Amino acid sequence: MLVHLHVKNLALIEETEVEFGPGLNILTGETGAGKSILLGSIQLILGGKTSRSMIRENASYALVELLFQVENTKARESLAALDIYPEDGQVLMSRKIMDGRSINKINGETSTVSQMKAAAACLLDIHGQHEHQSLLYGDRQLAILDVYGKERILPAREKVRRAYRDYRECLNQLNALDMDEEQRNREKAFLEFEINEIQEAALMSGEDEKLEDKYRKLSNARKIMESVRNVHSLTGYDRGAADMTGTALKEFSRISDYDKELAPLMETLTEIDSLLSDFSRDLSSYIDSLTFDEETFFETEKRLDLINGLKAKYGQTIEEILSYQEEQQEKLEKLQKFEENFQELKEKFASSEEVLEKTSHELSVIRKEYSKQLDEKIIEGLKELNFADVDFSIRFDRRKNYTDNGYDTVEYEISTNPGESRKPLGQIVSGGELSRIMLAIKAILADKDQIDTLIFDEIDTGISGRTAQKVSEKMAVIGQHRQVLCITHLPQIAAMADTHFEIEKHVEGTETITQIHPLEGEESVRELARLLGGAEITPAVLGNAREMKELAQHQKNTRLK
Repeated sequence: MLVHLHVKNLALIEETEVEFGPGLNILTGETGAGKSILLGSIQLILGGKTSRSMIRENASYALVELLFQVENTKARESLAALDIYPEDGQVLMSRKIMDGRSINKINGETSTVSQMKAAAACLLDIHGQHEHQSLLYGDRQLAILDVYGKERILPAREKVRRAYRDYRECLNQLNALDMDEEQRNREKAFLEFEINEIQEAALMSGEDEKLEDKYRKLSNARKIMESVRNVHSLTGYDRGAADMTGTALKEFSRISDYDKELAPLMETLTEIDSLLSDFSRDLSSYIDSLTFDEETFFETEKRLDLINGLKAKYGQTIEEILSYQEEQQEKLEKLQKFEENFQELKEKFASSEEVLEKTSHELSVIRKEYSKQLDEKIIEGLKELNFADVDFSIRFDRRKNYTDNGYDTVEYEISTNPGESRKPLGQIVSGGELSRIMLAIKAILADKDQIDTLIFDEIDTGISGRTAQKVSEKMAVIGQHRQVLCITHLPQIAAMADTHFEIEKHVEGTETITQIHPLEGEESVRELARLLGGAEITPAVLGNAREMKELAQHQKNTRLK
């Protein structure tokens, strides 16, 4: 439960600390005293948006701190799933608002807004002044039912979501294949053209490099012939290097026997002569083979142009071109097998739709089981809130299309008068009736969720008299099992308080300050008298207030036990 609230520099609140007690905590005060500010401070912990305007005038920051005592096992498990563990059974959540940013902490550790929101949702539930209007929307009505039966509904809903994901995937694939025959024929013709173009080229790996070498040689054939002939003349036996080396070798042979030291030189010169001889012979063979054929040159050039053209369209290398051909061949085969593939995918889609239909049906059956239970509980709760002859039911319809939440749509229908047929909430109920219906639902869900703290902001909107008394009794009953914080203007509800707080606004110098403080005994009676009689509190009004307080206490001690 919420045991401590600390607010500093927030709007009209300079600094205030509140110690909340178990049971029913009532907050009252004049209109404009700052009750909404106090509730807003709690909503900040629940992830509410912050702005510079929230910070009190002349202050550099605003601070909100909530201290929870966590004894509920389910709440502890939910917090543990968020990696949050109470220290000495307590969780401290704080939010410091500065210009343009905020610092959020849980038990002294910095956290994100989403983490704080998730943690706070495990500990308290706020029902604001306008939330009851959400009951008019089908999605909200369905969400309430799902929360009520979440033990079985949520696992079934997860199955639906998985089935819906598979269904959508098959549907998207089917739509992608579902092209008309003319489009398929155009695609096939284009693929066949590309494949044939590559196939007709009969490409071989490494062919382009060899052709480039050949083209380079043929392009420079004249220069090559001229140079090699010059080299042959300079190194040959016709007054060339080979001829002179042979002459030198003969001269050396005449004197080699006269000095042994000449032998190595003689061997070297002999090797040179042999090498020049081999070189001259190989060069002569090259010259004999060197020819220039214009037709060969033209064919080589033509082949290179073809390969380079394919490279520009399909890939930078022959390997890439051939790989592209394989890819297009696969596409073509798929198109050629279109009917077969399309039929196979249609069968797969039909199967996924069957699974989705089955899981959606199972979810719907479970929802309908819980809806009957919820119908009974809501009727019981509404009778306790002065709906004497109420009839309530949750009507199911089927959506035209599947969703990841099944195919159910629901409509809350109610009859508040005998003999009248049930009609949708929005057609027959007032704002006060809506608030009571939401109170009944909140009480049911609180028991289901085991949330320790419930906060109601002016749940009494649009009610008075006997109905107000019934609402007060319901709040007291809830307060026996849960901590309840309630902002109210009605004395009937305020009289039921286990702990009563007054929120007041006063002026100190040039500053307006909102403060909150507990009321006990006669202080609480005087506040009830103010709620009963307005500005002038007469002895008679005080007597009525005192009697109301005594009756409420008697009610709690007897009837509500």
